[in-house]
Amino acid sequence: MLAGPTPLRIVPAGLYYRAKRTFRSAALLHFAEPFPVAPVRLAPGEEPPPGPVRELTARIERALAEVTLQAEQAEVHALVERAQRIFTVQDEPPATPPTLRDEFELRRRFLAGYHVVRIQWPERFAALAARIDRYEAALAAAGKLDPRQLAPRRFTLDRVVRYAVKALVLLLFLLPAAAVGVVVHYPAYRAVGFVATGMARAAEDALASVKVLAAMLLFPLTWVGAAMAMWWWRGIDTALLTAVSLPLTAYAALVFFERLDRVIGAARALGLFLFRRWAFLRMLAERKAIQEEILALGRVIGTV
Repeated sequence: MLAGPTPLRIVPAGLYYRAKRTFRSAALLHFAEPFPVAPVRLAPGEEPPPGPVRELTARIERALAEVTLQAEQAEVHALVERAQRIFTVQDEPPATPPTLRDEFELRRRFLAGYHVVRIQWPERFAALAARIDRYEAALAAAGKLDPRQLAPRRFTLDRVVRYAVKALVLLLFLLPAAAVGVVVHYPAYRAVGFVATGMARAAEDALASVKVLAAMLLFPLTWVGAAMAMWWWRGIDTALLTAVSLPLTAYAALVFFERLDRVIGAARALGLFLFRRWAFLRMLAERKAIQEEILALGRVIGTV
């Protein structure tokens, strides 16, 4: 006896990035509850009836809304992301950092609050959005500071010395390998950017994918080319050592510049704290005022 057709089930999936434009940022892939698709019998050449099609489309939209962030424009996502980043800053980092799932749920609540506040209290919404823009502009003018760096308790002498020593030791340890990695991989790095920008054009969502694909081709070609050159020059043993060590130097360069970027940001925040204390305290007060306004709006929304 022949078995019937396998039931079709749809599994809604969503992808959330902690920092979409940052290389090696964390990402959350999560799934909603699968649901079956009811079969509709059709005669040969017959088009599917509009009723079941609309019903299935609406169900897919509802399911995707559970695992994705919904907004009309990219500017809405940008504003909500900045508001969440400011809101979640604390003077002392939490003992247990929030998970990606926690961040995603908070972002959904911010988006829901955005729609309510923009409609119910447009003047208050406009004032808060302008305040966030001014605060972000002040951070950029101070050297593209991260709001998390504006924490006075982090600038005690003990913490500053320990951070500086750890950062210096790590950077000095990585420097030789990172220097080799930069020299060897810089042509491929520039080529990846050129190819990705040319192919993706204005499609921001495709840019990262094109970069990954180009890097998967150009960086291995760099390693193979360098290994073949060393084989011709020094023999098979040196070629094998080159093939193994070059990817490690690329990773060392990546970690080196990521850490250096954080150290430079921390140094700028420390310089602001030491030599422009009034500006530091003003931005700190503005951040807390924005946080209080967001909390106040959240309390009001809870009563609507």
